[in-house]
Amino acid sequence: MNVTAPADPADSTGEAAADQTPIDPRQFRNILGQFCTGITVITTVTDGDVPIGFACQSFAALSLEPPLVLFCPTKGSRSWAAIEANGRFCVNVLAEEQQPVCAKFGSREPDKFGGTDWHTSELGLPRLDNSLATIECRVDSVVDGGDHFIVIGRVLAMSETPATSNGRPLLFYRGQYTAIEPDKTTPAPWRADLDHFLTTTTLDTWL
Repeated sequence: MNVTAPADPADSTGEAAADQTPIDPRQFRNILGQFCTGITVITTVTDGDVPIGFACQSFAALSLEPPLVLFCPTKGSRSWAAIEANGRFCVNVLAEEQQPVCAKFGSREPDKFGGTDWHTSELGLPRLDNSLATIECRVDSVVDGGDHFIVIGRVLAMSETPATSNGRPLLFYRGQYTAIEPDKTTPAPWRADLDHFLTTTTLDTWL
């Protein structure tokens, strides 16, 4: 699979990367921890039809037309190697009560699917039961991203959790799990200004 490398700023400015002020890794991690994220589990199956997956914070919507999403696995990830070989993957958006599932898929436990409720989708991908949503994709392109890859997926199928669920997402903030406040579990009415988060494509977009 072809990997596209980003342009090197030094090529156009003539300035070496070494001239930049060094970034402290610990401070960088702490700063990024101020950004609250949802948590997903990215799954696929190996050539031997063995389910495999990993917990992933670095998931995001990318485009509505065409429907694209992205996630960022580490370059040494076994799960990414399986996804690359398969060419398809499933994004499982975790609910608040799935914290144990997140802990398992974020660990080095060899059998992460053991004791986990899941089923195989019509596309042949592992879907975790009770997730808020699942998004099944094929790998569209891969971009080099330092010690990670940026994997862009084209959406093939998707589903939402039944309305009987409380619909509370599992969140990660400042290095620990967190949750939305109990009195804010009902989705707010859609606002026109927030529509720009996904749909604005003009040159003056603020996103």
